[in-house]
Amino acid sequence: MKALWLWLIPVSVLFLLGLEQVESKKYQRCELTRVLVENYNFDKTFLSNWICLVEHESELNTSKITPKENNSKNYGLFQINSKNYCSEGRKGGQCNKKCEDFSNDDIGDDIVCAKMIQEREGFKYWKGWDRFCRNPQNLPNLRVACNLRSLSPLRTPRGFLGHG
Repeated sequence: MKALWLWLIPVSVLFLLGLEQVESKKYQRCELTRVLVENYNFDKTFLSNWICLVEHESELNTSKITPKENNSKNYGLFQINSKNYCSEGRKGGQCNKKCEDFSNDDIGDDIVCAKMIQEREGFKYWKGWDRFCRNPQNLPNLRVACNLRSLSPLRTPRGFLGHG
């Protein structure tokens, strides 16, 4: 029986560590471009702005959490701030979300909140966009790099994937 416990504990720890890794994702530029267009119906007109923003805010990493000087934190792929848009440990803020939900590999809720922020405040809300992406010459050419023209939203009988 003791031998079973000696085997079970390390296997359980490795299993739990494996679960933690599934919780986050580091995208490649073209992979995220494809996901945003095909799964979330992003408008191609502003897609280079979104990709540039995410590259400079989170390095395409869904689990990134950045402490800020005002005791708030930025969470996830879009670095959504805990001061106004979410609450730590419980649902809240203008997006009515738990901040920790923005730092996992499910980006659907992040996208809903980020699009709301962009509609209200524009891309200038994000310092990374303002500093690095404001000049259109600095935006990635996704049409060439990621074959953007070939991408289109994936339709299902109930609408778009991720919105069913």
